[in-house]
Amino acid sequence: MFPRLVYESFRHQGRRKLLAGIAITLGVAVATAMIAVATDIGDKINRELRSYGANLLITPQEDTLDVEIGGVNLKPPSDGTFLNELDLPKIRGTFWHNNIVGFSPMLPVTVKLKNGNSVEDVTMLGTYFSEPVRFGKETFTTGVRNTHPWWTVKGSCGDGRLARPGRVEDSPAACNWPNDDSQNVLIGERLSARLAKQPGDTLDVAGRQLTISGILSTGSSEDDQIVAPLALAQEIIGRPGAVRRVYVSALTKPQDAFAVQDPNTMTPEVRDRWYCSPYVQSIALQLEEVIPHSHAEQIRQVAQNEGTVLSRIKGLMLLVTFAALLASALAVSAAMATAIFERRVEVGLMKALGAGSFAVSTIFFAEALLLAIVGGVAGFFAGALLARQIGRSIFNSQISIDPVLFPIIIAIAVLVTFAGSAAAIRRAVKFDPVFALRGEG
Repeated sequence: MFPRLVYESFRHQGRRKLLAGIAITLGVAVATAMIAVATDIGDKINRELRSYGANLLITPQEDTLDVEIGGVNLKPPSDGTFLNELDLPKIRGTFWHNNIVGFSPMLPVTVKLKNGNSVEDVTMLGTYFSEPVRFGKETFTTGVRNTHPWWTVKGSCGDGRLARPGRVEDSPAACNWPNDDSQNVLIGERLSARLAKQPGDTLDVAGRQLTISGILSTGSSEDDQIVAPLALAQEIIGRPGAVRRVYVSALTKPQDAFAVQDPNTMTPEVRDRWYCSPYVQSIALQLEEVIPHSHAEQIRQVAQNEGTVLSRIKGLMLLVTFAALLASALAVSAAMATAIFERRVEVGLMKALGAGSFAVSTIFFAEALLLAIVGGVAGFFAGALLARQIGRSIFNSQISIDPVLFPIIIAIAVLVTFAGSAAAIRRAVKFDPVFALRGEG
């Protein structure tokens, strides 16, 4: 008898049930998509935020400060301490090596630049552009093209055309970026304008004739400098393997209260959990462990901006999910209230025949449960498709749907449906059978 009552309810009130089911499906679909994206968004957002550049800086433990005036490094080449270039591949030997997007060693040196009859001091910045590095059996490519993605270069492609980013035929590897084993350099756009130099011209630097591969624009001090392969800068100062600082770009977890605790005050178990979390602080500690006599710290503006952006995006997703589920609950409430009002005579008859409040409410909650399951299943698969579409259109990658999300979504659908139906069902069990049978409920 009970299943038949439920069946007849769906058969005679198909439109009402369909509207409630659609409301549940839409709300659950949005919730599924937002939860799926939020749980899979960390690495993808972090990769997008790598356009901010490196978020960690490694320096010698006892180094002195760089002093620059007008883009010229005033520190004597021999002053301070250096890191050893041979230690840098060990960065890929840390616990979180897969989170290391790239690193760029830097060696600023002051050189004599001859321009006509005049000689002036300028800073030459030695670095990796796109250098293959080997660690163990692994070979990977790293340099400023990974860690400083906002650097733009205009260069000659050999036939008079200017290389522009994004053009396949003018690929950076083909013309505007120097090779790391060459004597070619980049020249900052302000220095280029002052010297009236263009790609293809030569510079007389420390008695060497260096060819300009491209004009560098960074919006910073590099616009007044010469940027050269690291080996060339080391050769000029006679310090093979010397590195002044290293910029590291790593995928990290946003900071929380646990991240900023001092690991030296933690118990061994808590420290292991902190150490095995991809916080910028824990990665910095691991970098200090693998590079002798080094000090690693986060570049605070970058790390804080990343955490803020990621937190706000997740907060927005939570707000959208809550709004969608609230709208779904309100739609279900309206549909169920109308359906129950239309069935007030049926309710009155059941109560007149001796049915108690529990029996009446059980029928309506069974209908709501069936709606929740059907709408939840449909909403889950619709939300999975929506999440994949969001992944392709925004992140250009696939959003993975964790199977454990399915029972969670069904539970959310049941909770939303029951919350939307509760008020209407409560009113139904309070119908006076006398007035209900007279049509006055």
